[in-house]
Amino acid sequence: MEEKNHGPKRPRRPLMIGDLRAERPLLQGGMGVGISLSGLAGAVAAEGGVGMISTAQIGFRDPEFQKDPIETNLRCIGEELEKARRIAPQGIIGCNIMVATKRYEDYVKAAAAAGADLIVSGAGIPAELPGLVEGSSAKIAPVVSSYKAAAVVFKLWDKHYGKVPDLVIAEGPEAGGHLGFHEEELRDGAGEAFDGELKKILELAARYGEKYGREIPVAAAGGIFSRRDAAHYLDEVGVQAIQAATRFVTTKECDAPMAYKQAYLDAGKEDIVITKSPVGMPGRAIRNTFLRRMEKERQPITRCFSCLEGCTPAKAPYCITEALVNAAQGNLEEALIFCGAKAYMADKIETVRQVFEDLLA
Repeated sequence: MEEKNHGPKRPRRPLMIGDLRAERPLLQGGMGVGISLSGLAGAVAAEGGVGMISTAQIGFRDPEFQKDPIETNLRCIGEELEKARRIAPQGIIGCNIMVATKRYEDYVKAAAAAGADLIVSGAGIPAELPGLVEGSSAKIAPVVSSYKAAAVVFKLWDKHYGKVPDLVIAEGPEAGGHLGFHEEELRDGAGEAFDGELKKILELAARYGEKYGREIPVAAAGGIFSRRDAAHYLDEVGVQAIQAATRFVTTKECDAPMAYKQAYLDAGKEDIVITKSPVGMPGRAIRNTFLRRMEKERQPITRCFSCLEGCTPAKAPYCITEALVNAAQGNLEEALIFCGAKAYMADKIETVRQVFEDLLA
């Protein structure tokens, strides 16, 4: 994993997100359920990066979750943010909230009210996000997978709210979890065209930045695992920041159980596959006993946890909440283990600080 670097180590330029200053231009991607909570987000923020708490079924450990999952989740957003603040009192800590989340608006308002510095939204077009944070200090960032999607967001926010994103996260086809690409694109190598999309998104952000008299930074995400990956996007493509998620899973500070981290350490390249989630979106995960069984049979859903729009329990092959909660609890035989394309490169447990030093040196 370690790469030779014969030149001097130079500090990277800080990342400005509105009036927020991250001394190191590295965001930690949001990972639900229970993989990126206060422990990981706080540790990343303490190192000068941007720590992200995933709100996806964030309250799954709470005793009230079975009775009322959504209200429990909304309460736990504030609790996790408070715990992360104790780890990094001066750090930048945000929430990742999927647009596909049921009662998405309530999640955004809860995060903003609880003092999230940044709200990141993908898995759909966050058309109404500016209005949902009005009156708060929360900065907002859409996650997009193409220039076309970015242009739609900029146009909508400019026209209806007179606002632009504080940050744009452009996520490529090597990312983990739910993906903003068609399955055939993921198999046919959409990554070859992603650099071109990134450059067009940078130009788009610059045009709107000139209109609004401010810089709108763009972060590249998806498949960033090594120092070489980071340098490619920061130095060659020219983005202002990078976002990594998979690389942080095998850190001591990650909120995932050791069994989950071990699945990454044990995975070979051939074990990382594209699968279709119960809501019909393609996703990237580790092919384990559970996925192999789901390829042959359906697991009836007996309880709906109100997680994602677009899920029809009577037709879904399995409950994605149950599968992800199992993963977060270390019950991997019954778990969906989301990961990025380069998860197989994980070969040791390290610290968040070591990840920063490796990626940004």
